[in-house]
Amino acid sequence: MPYIAPKDRKELDPLIDQLAEKIVKQSKDYGNDGAFAGLINYACTRLTLKVIKMLFGQMRYWILALVRGNFEEMSFEFRRRLGDKYEDKQIEKNGDVDLYKEFEDDIKKG
Repeated sequence: MPYIAPKDRKELDPLIDQLAEKIVKQSKDYGNDGAFAGLINYACTRLTLKVIKMLFGQMRYWILALVRGNFEEMSFEFRRRLGDKYEDKQIEKNGDVDLYKEFEDDIKKG
């Protein structure tokens, strides 16, 4: 979870904000709304690899597993906090896929 102590946020946030500004600037240079995704991917990948190199000097299986799990949890939390709410709003706005209701009803019947 991304919920770290306030003192740690205070030190990291200015650096993250500075990096975000650079990513936004570079992504605008591409003239493609989705360009930011590759830049974020690169930044997160390189940051992760740099921290691993500085802390451990080499890769180990447990580090791979821990980092992969961390990225998965970040993705799940992003989806839970924003994606699900966005999707629910779109269902409200445009209507649901009718077959979901049928399957939900079948599941309830058991």
